[in-house]
Amino acid sequence: MIEARRLHILRAVADHRTVTAAAAALYLTPSAVSQQLAALEQETGHRLVERNARGARLTPAGEILLSHANAVLAQLERAESELAAYGSGEAGTVTVAAFATGIGLVVAPAISGLARTAPGIRVRVRDAEGDESLLMVLDRQVDVAVAVEYRGAPGEDDARLTRVPLYAEPFDAVLPLGHPLALGEQVALADLAKDAWIGQSAGNPCHDVTVLACEYAGFAPRLEHSSDDFRAVVALAAAGAGVALVPRSALRGTALDEVVIRPVDGVAPTRRVFAAVRRGAEDHPLISPVLAALREAAEPAR
Repeated sequence: MIEARRLHILRAVADHRTVTAAAAALYLTPSAVSQQLAALEQETGHRLVERNARGARLTPAGEILLSHANAVLAQLERAESELAAYGSGEAGTVTVAAFATGIGLVVAPAISGLARTAPGIRVRVRDAEGDESLLMVLDRQVDVAVAVEYRGAPGEDDARLTRVPLYAEPFDAVLPLGHPLALGEQVALADLAKDAWIGQSAGNPCHDVTVLACEYAGFAPRLEHSSDDFRAVVALAAAGAGVALVPRSALRGTALDEVVIRPVDGVAPTRRVFAAVRRGAEDHPLISPVLAALREAAEPAR
């Protein structure tokens, strides 16, 4: 008989690509993870994981088992949801991981809404970038992720997650006051090809948006500065350090006296934001109201 917790460990290894990283995410020791994988291989009669200097990857047999593991774990989430509904499920804590702008734009308003509509639900918030928060959901560190579409993000057909679209917003160009293009109504990205750029750290979904938008415009941006804090990005632009692309909502409440904000000419790069939960958990009596509150809070942004 295959134990469900070992399937969860197998999925964590597949997601994190190393036993050490999977162990850290699951709050286990690497040796404990290795022991559970060995037990799972003994239960199935197949070698499931191959290790090398670069990390760990699933064997073909491991991939087969993983596809079933996703279905089994989703069904267990549904079982927990139904049992919670049976026991009323009117009170409890839901942990939400979200990036900073998303916290301000949708998570905080959702908490205010839940205080009126579902006062028994307590929301605990953790600050995490979109690429981090999805793994936190899969590792059961949080219940809900407010994440950003990025290169390599799990798709809508991913068997592990259920996604709920929230909103999409354009990126605007941020220019120093004296920039030659500051007088125009719009900015063509191709005209910024020779500028120094201020971006986000590699791995941040917004970094991908900036790089891909510039590539589509025909050039690779010369990224001389990086910060994941958009207030710092604007401050650097104000100092003449370079130009940047910033999500429109991230400019709210930021000092803009020393910069010029211009929409991007043509099809603007866009940040698409969604909520995600483990598949099967979307109907949980605690999680479902949180998802509804997030959708409602996102309505003005849509």
